[in-house]
Amino acid sequence: MSRSPKISTVTPVEPALEVADPFAVDWSASADVVVVGWGAAGASACIEARAAGASVLVIDRFEGGGASALSGGVVYAGGGTPYQREAGFEDTPEAMADYLKHEVNGVVSDATLQKFCQDSTANLAWLEAQGARFAATMPDHKTSYPPDGKFLYFSGNEVVPACMGELGAPAPRGHRVVAKGQSGKVLYEALHAATLRAGAQPLTQATVRRLVRQQAANGQPGPVLGVEVWQLPAGAPETLRHAELQRQVARWRTFRPGKAAACRREAALIEQSTAVPRLIRAFKGVILSTGGFIYNPELMAQHAPHAKRGWPVGGAGCDGSGVRLGQSVGAATQALGNVSAWRFITPPSVWPKGIVVNTQGERFCNEQVYGAKLGHELLDHQGGRGWLVIDGTLRWQAIGQCLVGGLWAFQALPALAMLLLSAKKASSPEALAARIQADPVKLRASLDAANAAARGERDDPFGKSADMRHDTSRGPFYALDISIGSPTFPLATLTLGGLTLDERNGQVLDTSGQPIAGLFAAGRTAVGLPSSRYVSGLSLADCVFSGRRAGRAVAAA
Repeated sequence: MSRSPKISTVTPVEPALEVADPFAVDWSASADVVVVGWGAAGASACIEARAAGASVLVIDRFEGGGASALSGGVVYAGGGTPYQREAGFEDTPEAMADYLKHEVNGVVSDATLQKFCQDSTANLAWLEAQGARFAATMPDHKTSYPPDGKFLYFSGNEVVPACMGELGAPAPRGHRVVAKGQSGKVLYEALHAATLRAGAQPLTQATVRRLVRQQAANGQPGPVLGVEVWQLPAGAPETLRHAELQRQVARWRTFRPGKAAACRREAALIEQSTAVPRLIRAFKGVILSTGGFIYNPELMAQHAPHAKRGWPVGGAGCDGSGVRLGQSVGAATQALGNVSAWRFITPPSVWPKGIVVNTQGERFCNEQVYGAKLGHELLDHQGGRGWLVIDGTLRWQAIGQCLVGGLWAFQALPALAMLLLSAKKASSPEALAARIQADPVKLRASLDAANAAARGERDDPFGKSADMRHDTSRGPFYALDISIGSPTFPLATLTLGGLTLDERNGQVLDTSGQPIAGLFAAGRTAVGLPSSRYVSGLSLADCVFSGRRAGRAVAAA
């Protein structure tokens, strides 16, 4: 018996359709602005373009939401928001920019960074005008994601002295949307409703497979005129099944990823077998906002093979279709190899008091840093392999925090599995080194240096603050596998690079640095604020910033 062909879940993207006369094309629909991808960036572009008087048609492979609806709903905002002030913190756009400059690492210009920070409070207020709500309550400890009832927190490295230097007093900038449970769904529901109130016309369960472009004239490439979209038949049983499959993906992606993958394959088969093509005219321009490419195995293998064993973070539509559509008309890309790897070791809040070591037993990072910074050091500099070493005291404290500390299930359950089921235990550093196949001399030296710092006998080699140091001189000792392939502690990964833009307006640039007429991009389809180093909330904040920017620019074209 022959095997059935493997179903690809990646949107097929074809070379652009070149036309000589746009008036001779049988367009099935038209709008001033066509937005491809209806997540936070796409919704922001729609609302802004409509506010400027443009007609808007928004296309989505599913029913909208993308990675934004699956996110924690955290928006990185500062410069003196009402919630920062209510919580008793002062902040300025200048202080925000000074901090973010160390995270952005020049991936966008200083002018763009400054504008992002200057616009931050206004963009938060804009989100509130669309129906999102924020609050000033804060958690007691630094965390990867605040518990229910807490909506403002330090979502980056702001409280890590070694990362702040002379930047002044830290301010919390992670603004979580008020909701019970993870807040991304509530944030997106507000943006979805606001898009419809604004008058944008949705075209869902439809994939854009190629751009339509006017033929070159006088040696100059023609403008992008519209898109070829393949849409499922409205009301058909297959179409209803396709919608249900996407809901199943969202339901099972965390705890049963195999089932979620099967749902994605079935949905892709429906798309490939029943969708019919349409041509849609964009009189002013097309905005690509389809997300990243974490679900595109070919692009991951080409640009980020070091992250292939990670646990993908994103919607099913994060397959790089926007990037590939841009490339089909000569667009340049940037930072495609940059992947955010989320190795959060807090909560439990006591874990960072241990030390992280590589396969040799050498300490390689300040353990109290933001999880994506630790993940970067682990993935990019240690081959994705490492261990967290703690003692019995920290182990019992961590177990207690997992059981009665009010943690989310996605925080507590993997930590408990590590602590109770898979930790390597030994009575001495040398014996522990043997269990994890590390160099006993190097592991002993790493522990001795950290312990001396904990006792106040020397500075911590990696700048860990005094309140996060712990003397682990006495056993038993435990090693927890924090590697990218750890079966009980998945390492979440998110792509950061994308299309290169004119940062003044979001227009896509070609490989010679020239703007591509009629083509814009926003969110994780494009290079933006988070494209070097991710901190929680920066991607959603950039989606709003870049989406609004593109919507304004195309409407004014």
